[in-house]
Amino acid sequence: MLKGFLIGNYTDNDKKTGVTAILCPQGAIGGVSVRGGAPATHETDLLKSESTVQKINAVVLSGGSAFGLEAISGVMQYLSEQGCGFDAGGYKVPICSGASIYDLEYGSFGFPDKTAGYAAAKTAVEVKEMSGSIGAGTGATVAKLGGMQTAKPSGMAVVTGKKGELEVAVVTVVNALGNVYDPATGKAVAFSSGNAFGYLNTTISCVLTNAKLTKAQANKIADTTQDAYARCIRPVHTLLDGDSIFVMASEEVEASLLEVQMLADEVCEKAILKAVKQLW
Repeated sequence: MLKGFLIGNYTDNDKKTGVTAILCPQGAIGGVSVRGGAPATHETDLLKSESTVQKINAVVLSGGSAFGLEAISGVMQYLSEQGCGFDAGGYKVPICSGASIYDLEYGSFGFPDKTAGYAAAKTAVEVKEMSGSIGAGTGATVAKLGGMQTAKPSGMAVVTGKKGELEVAVVTVVNALGNVYDPATGKAVAFSSGNAFGYLNTTISCVLTNAKLTKAQANKIADTTQDAYARCIRPVHTLLDGDSIFVMASEEVEASLLEVQMLADEVCEKAILKAVKQLW
């Protein structure tokens, strides 16, 4: 599944935080959509359709809020040692985008550093489905409208989907302020009530596909996959969320934009629910 992509996790159970590194050493067409009002992100401007660099080598999802973005440096170091990156005047610079969730209040205010990012990259393996309180989802919680005392544990999940030769995987870390619902039934999977709007949150994801896409198409897929967030999480995209979705495309299979959008949307819904349900 999704040849050329690798996923690695670093989990710190003591500090309740971690890193999930999604690698494409040979480079993948990248895109992003940032809808939350309080994002902690890295190298998102270069993913704009009009920007020069076409391919990225990694997307790094982490805990630790803005502190956790340090983990990206470790992934860059690992990829540099492998000779990967954008050829910039005789030097190769690994292009690594990323985002972090706010999990500082769940653990001991620890955050993943450069060493943690390097460890996640070094342990990366071929794409397979997984879920749990692991990697960037170690300190994830949801349903915080009643405050942290009513928060429900969440996590990270990787879910795959296939339609003919088209392959899609979604890596997601669900750390929402809002409640989580199953769109198929309309029933809450994780729920609390209240007016505790002061907590910083974020759901961050990365869509992987083997489809041949342009940067503009990758950005459009990132945009439309946000619909999966809206169907599963209420409220979502608030001023204190940093909700973001990245896209990486390996350019191997011809597929229409609509086909990729529909499959990515479907798989993202399943990933959100799996990240939450697997802990109940």
